Amino acid sequence: MTQPIKSALLDKVRRAGAPYGLNLAAATSAARYDSAVTTPYRTGAVAPGAKSIVVIANGGGSFWNAFERFADAHAGWRDRANPLDDFTRQIVDREIAPLVPGARVFYPFMNDSRALNFIELGKAAGLAGPSILGVLVHPTFGPWIAFRAALLIDELIDDPGDAAGFDPCPSCTTRSCIAACPVGAVAFPSGWDIPRCLTYRVESEADCAPRCHARAACVIGPKYRYPDRELAYHQARALGAMRPWYEKNIRDKGR
Repeated sequence: MTQPIKSALLDKVRRAGAPYGLNLAAATSAARYDSAVTTPYRTGAVAPGAKSIVVIANGGGSFWNAFERFADAHAGWRDRANPLDDFTRQIVDREIAPLVPGARVFYPFMNDSRALNFIELGKAAGLAGPSILGVLVHPTFGPWIAFRAALLIDELIDDPGDAAGFDPCPSCTTRSCIAACPVGAVAFPSGWDIPRCLTYRVESEADCAPRCHARAACVIGPKYRYPDRELAYHQARALGAMRPWYEKNIRDKGR
């Protein structure tokens, strides 16, 4: 069995991110990631020559708590259009990227053509596995994880996390997430019914505004659930992104 290719560089990344709640980091070869995505998302399309990808994520609410402290210390930060994304960029660009000379930094919120598929990237790096909730899940943190950045580098590192091959939903006997969804948008094995979820969210905003009930009911990692303020923040952002898609693909087509 091939042993993973480890590097002291990854340890440096972990130590730099930990004080800010970026408590998950792992590396995958570019080849493994590329095999799971279509051509526009492959490393050759966005960073030719890259051999590895270091994926940086957070589990639980520590990243949000670091953001809250930062925003408290910087007047007007919360008034920005994307305060959490700006905080992410601030920390990664200032504290982590300089440790990896020559790295090309990518974020899931980048709006240009240089896109990576962070869902497949998280799985390739062994940081999470699939779920019927429409989000990835971690063995410890459950669905309370988020991918914050990726560093594409020319050095070969292949050091995946503990969630490599993790796929909990088929063997879950509780599946409390299914009953928790007020509109039945979660099912096994079909998974997340996006049109049903979006329609309910847009047309009955108040019911799901504080949190996704199905995600909150997941039996993995409940003690790591995000703080209420963070849940409300993400739900509001998600709803803002859902509305245009709903209007174009559901409401207008139903007329």
